[in-house]
Amino acid sequence: MILGLTIPQFTALHVAISLVGIGAGLVALPAFARGRPLSRTTGIFLWATLLTSLSGFLFPIVAFTPALGVGILSTLILALAFHAYYGRKLAGRAATVYAVTATLALYLNLFVLVVQSFLKLPALNALAPTGTEPPFLAAQGALLVAAALFGAIAVRATRHRAAA
Repeated sequence: MILGLTIPQFTALHVAISLVGIGAGLVALPAFARGRPLSRTTGIFLWATLLTSLSGFLFPIVAFTPALGVGILSTLILALAFHAYYGRKLAGRAATVYAVTATLALYLNLFVLVVQSFLKLPALNALAPTGTEPPFLAAQGALLVAAALFGAIAVRATRHRAAA
């Protein structure tokens, strides 16, 4: 049991929080890049994504796994995003730091979503049962390219706003 929930119940809660963070991030980050930040949606994105990372550490840990590494990396990245957004209020270079770290945090959450989708959804698992097959690699590659392009657009937007 974790926090009074069975492991399947806690897993469902963890996934639900993650999906809230992903959904909010997919709304908040493009708005930020367009120069129209949505403070509530951004808050939901940041807090849900942080809660996703932190709740992941509550699962039984018997060895260091890639999931644990992603959780540690995501938590560190989110600490920088929180500082840039809440601590520095996006002033000066903090806007660029936020653009990069928020994009990375969303990417990592989506990366895990793709991994878990290929593991848990029978149709996807049939295409890539070991996670090394071309369909899985194509999905992760497309996600990486999309995140890199979006991150570049978000960073460029912060630099244009700073120069204006």
